[in-house]
Amino acid sequence: MAQRTVYFVGPRRLELREEAVPAPGDDQVLVRTELTAISAGTEMLLFRGEVPQGADTDADAISRGLTYPTPYGYCAVGKVIGAGPSVDKRWLGRTVFGFHPHASHFLASPASLLELPLGIGAEDAVFLPSAETAVNLVQDAAPILGERVLVLGQGVVGLLSAALLHEFPLECIVTVDRFASRRRASESIGVSAVLDPQDPEFSSKAIALLGNSGGGFDLAVELTGNPSALDDAIALTAYSGRIVVGSWFGSKKAPLDLGGRYHRSRIRLLASQVSTISPELSGRWDKPRRFSVAWEAIRRIQPGRWITHRVPVERAADAYRMLDESPDEAIQIVLQYS
Repeated sequence: MAQRTVYFVGPRRLELREEAVPAPGDDQVLVRTELTAISAGTEMLLFRGEVPQGADTDADAISRGLTYPTPYGYCAVGKVIGAGPSVDKRWLGRTVFGFHPHASHFLASPASLLELPLGIGAEDAVFLPSAETAVNLVQDAAPILGERVLVLGQGVVGLLSAALLHEFPLECIVTVDRFASRRRASESIGVSAVLDPQDPEFSSKAIALLGNSGGGFDLAVELTGNPSALDDAIALTAYSGRIVVGSWFGSKKAPLDLGGRYHRSRIRLLASQVSTISPELSGRWDKPRRFSVAWEAIRRIQPGRWITHRVPVERAADAYRMLDESPDEAIQIVLQYS
């Protein structure tokens, strides 16, 4: 039995390497992976070589300065099949989630793993990092009763964020994405309207949805991964409105129009990132509490329905190529380990 690990060896270059399955240390467990999910945001920046050198992130592979070759990934679900002498043997046989790169086996301390709650299967559980991100975004956005909300980008995090916002008593929630498959997924959530940003009448249609009140949206959430989308957010946000920026753009840049509507409208730009908890909440909230909320969001939303492709790990390169060259064909791709 060999451990199979996906390595990023250069921009747009992957290798599947076989290594000996490691034995657990004294206080470690060995997990046999069932599924890992590919992030179409952060991972694709790494795949394309678009991560800034020396980037400060949670990911060890990136914070080392992106020295190829490196394994990467952070959405793994599997079963504990081995345990070190100091580990409670009740861990054996448990199905767990781990923030671990794409590999058929991995070692971890039990404290770093999350046992899947009762009734949540592997195909929903691999969405945990995206669900936690969506919870963090909504907490940072702090929607108010009756607000008009715009969500730009309906990838996995955008869909989860829209689904959570849909649970609030808002006046309306409008979502935006350039891909038809994502727009259809967004419609299934039950949002007020879904728009195509490439439509020549996109802006006028968005404003028309607000009726006679006009003026723009109270809150916009930017999740496209495209920095130029911030101009759309600015153009459609009302006086003293808020724009929550959840995208990590990596090394991508775009000029922004900050000399007109933005300057005179007192629009607030807020960066939201899941590695920390907002200082306003950190006295009462911690990671375990936020994970608990994310698990319950997964239970309600059942995001496994957005898995469009299940790819054997041996064909991982094909999966990344699809996300790079034909992103309209996939919402969530998972790698399977036989």
